[in-house]
Amino acid sequence: MSKKYLLQPYKNNNLNLKNRIVMAPMTRSRAKNEGKVATDGLQGLYYAQRSSAGLIITEGSQVSKKAVGYINTPGIHTDAQVEGWKKVTQRVHDNDGKIFIQLWHVGRISHPDFHNGELPWAPSAINPNAKSYTPEGFKDTVTPKQMTIEEIKTTVNEFKKAASNAMKAGFDGVEIHSSNGYLFHQFFSKCSNTRTDAYGGSIENRARFFFEVLEAMKTVIPQGKIGVRFNPSLHGMMGITIDEETIPTFEYIIDKLNDYDLAYLHLSEPFTDVSEVPFAVTSIAKHFRPLYNGTLIINTAFDQEKGNKVITDGDADLVAFGKPYISNPDLVERFENDLALTPWDQETFYTSGTKGYTDYPKATTH
Repeated sequence: MSKKYLLQPYKNNNLNLKNRIVMAPMTRSRAKNEGKVATDGLQGLYYAQRSSAGLIITEGSQVSKKAVGYINTPGIHTDAQVEGWKKVTQRVHDNDGKIFIQLWHVGRISHPDFHNGELPWAPSAINPNAKSYTPEGFKDTVTPKQMTIEEIKTTVNEFKKAASNAMKAGFDGVEIHSSNGYLFHQFFSKCSNTRTDAYGGSIENRARFFFEVLEAMKTVIPQGKIGVRFNPSLHGMMGITIDEETIPTFEYIIDKLNDYDLAYLHLSEPFTDVSEVPFAVTSIAKHFRPLYNGTLIINTAFDQEKGNKVITDGDADLVAFGKPYISNPDLVERFENDLALTPWDQETFYTSGTKGYTDYPKATTH
């Protein structure tokens, strides 16, 4: 197939994309204002600059105050936040782009500094022994509060409300951030979930919270506007360790997702070398592609050549690019014209203002 295969349109019942290149969700910590509101001048410009992507997935946006775990991240739970995002989606749509918002709850990866001294919530009271990025810099995580059944129900409703708010804000869809050691992943994993009620123990029970959120969200928005994201072989990061039930848990969840008509399944290849880790899967797309009938997005450390190959091999339909999109707002055009990529500056990933955010230039083609 053509080496430009990433540039081909992708269309099915739920998606109509001008190419197969997805801008991956990436925390950027630029909502430095009292209400944690995305603004036209910063987030609006940032996403508009990158709207030649087939699909943009925004940075994680907290579904409630309790969901916060990083400084200056925009939310989607207040009227002001909805109004802010409206300006962003309008900018992207004016540029003929498509944009989904990633809905986020970090669970135990948060810190009491974000919650007036109260403990963050989690499935079980187990410290992930990770770091939380607070207003005063990185701090050690603490032992979280085990969520009550009532608190789980509250959180389900917060995701439902956030999905509804996303539609009011003009998004083309939402992505449930059930990945990377955050709240859903904490429920999935035996290392972080030792509950003995309906939300712990068996694989089905540990997946229950996720499916309750999915069921609640599809009562307020079409299933075809919901995407989901997982990182099955995450290990030794964010408090998550792989065990003998890790991959079977994701196999159960992903197989069950075939009962839904979702926008897509978004998977990450391992963040670290897991070739020596017992029970890990080293090739996520290859392993899970046969299990899922819908649209599959694959992510993590792809370049143009690897992106084209994973599609032509039949292991994914779309490819998400993260860091290259930070420093190359015109990534699609650079791929199209075989232009060199601008290197990114990691020092400015989580700082404030325009530097390292909206000031990366587009390529000159002459």
